[in-house]
Amino acid sequence: MIVMKFGGTSVGSAARIHAAARIVTAARATEEVIVVVSAVGGVTDRLIMAAQQAAAREEWAAQEQVTIVQRIHSEILEELALENAGSAVADALAGLFGELRSFVQSVAVLGEVTPRTLDYIAGLGERLSSRLVAATLCVGGCPAEAVDATRFLVTDTHFGEAFPLMDATRTRATATLGPLLAAGVVPVVTGFIGATADGAPTTLGRGGSDYSAAIIGGVLDATAIIIWTDVDGVMTANPRVVSNARTLPQISYLEAAELSYFGAKVLHPKTIAPAIEAGIPVYIRNSFRPNGLGTEIGRDSPPSREPVRAITAIAQLTLLTVQGKGMIGLPGVAARVFSTVAQEQINVFMISQSSSEYNICLLIEERFGVRAAAALGQTFERERAQGLIEGIALQNGVSIVAVIGAGMRGLPTAAGRVFSLLGRENIEVLAIAQGSSELNLSFVLPTAAADHAVRSLHAEFALDVAPDGAGGSYAANQR
Repeated sequence: MIVMKFGGTSVGSAARIHAAARIVTAARATEEVIVVVSAVGGVTDRLIMAAQQAAAREEWAAQEQVTIVQRIHSEILEELALENAGSAVADALAGLFGELRSFVQSVAVLGEVTPRTLDYIAGLGERLSSRLVAATLCVGGCPAEAVDATRFLVTDTHFGEAFPLMDATRTRATATLGPLLAAGVVPVVTGFIGATADGAPTTLGRGGSDYSAAIIGGVLDATAIIIWTDVDGVMTANPRVVSNARTLPQISYLEAAELSYFGAKVLHPKTIAPAIEAGIPVYIRNSFRPNGLGTEIGRDSPPSREPVRAITAIAQLTLLTVQGKGMIGLPGVAARVFSTVAQEQINVFMISQSSSEYNICLLIEERFGVRAAAALGQTFERERAQGLIEGIALQNGVSIVAVIGAGMRGLPTAAGRVFSLLGRENIEVLAIAQGSSELNLSFVLPTAAADHAVRSLHAEFALDVAPDGAGGSYAANQR
């Protein structure tokens, strides 16, 4: 049994849904298949905007967003030409839009949207797309049924970015999806969403449909998880920055996890964990080029000529620094810094601390900088008054560049080559971090220099050259 996930662009039009249906039908000839779908591209953003506009008591604007989303799906449904099945799908979609309009109206009356209500509204896009995909499969001769993941994917109550409860999910998924598979029916499951044990809808975080597929694959012991997207696989760098970036035919789980965490958009960062635990290979494939090789993600990293596998970067970050002579040798300062940021639910991309303990640097999203600094100011109010902590500083306009590869482990020359190159190119480095795994060497630099650093490092490690001819470059693929 395999799990296939189709992203927003892969179900973004009638033509793309038909293409996805052909992929699923071909696979079902030899294997049991579970399909996981994202919302149609752009729909989730519109749903969230509708909720926010309703909370601002701008119901007319919110309902207009709903109308746009309804029109998008009506046009796709018409173009799918589902004949007799089309009316049943139209009725199902109309029922969902009726629910949505009622929720939007209620939010507008209250003047606020709770996290629980926002999760319901944000997750509606997957419920809509799953009906379209399931009906298309059925009309094409492949029995299928739309299944809301709220029926079996059990999560905690952390609305907006819920955590799956795997044991409960395993039990319910087996009971819900098992009979469909046994009857030869393809379940078309909503990605991104789940529900608490008592049935309150939740979401797994933006881009969480990849995560949904991995959770389902993990609890049902799938033989493979295939992420169908609009790129050929995991690449050596962002092709919009490096024109000769190359598709990697094979990488390890840990390399993929590092790449996804540090900005590679092809895979949700949380996807790898369930796959690692179950030992299931994950494949990244291009639904626009289904015969392409794609990328296989597995337990081991293949041999490589160079120690570095890929270069990635994240922009729009802030370097937050807490410093002061009173921090030297004072236990608990770092713990208080991290707990304060955690209480604000702010993700930390990188941590760097001087050996003298004079300062601690955190790299966070720029939009959270002021909030984080204010919270830390309150936490260390007494120490600041006593002069033990001299300041909490923000430096905006910075990026993190991550050099990733299992081959760097135990090879000191890799770091030397990285920083020698940055010195030759006159690129200022603001902070550095490397974990004990040595899979990832990260450094912070001004955003203005980030693209130049990525291109220079890509060339330094000759990442455009494929081993044994495997994996074409982005530029070549575009030709």
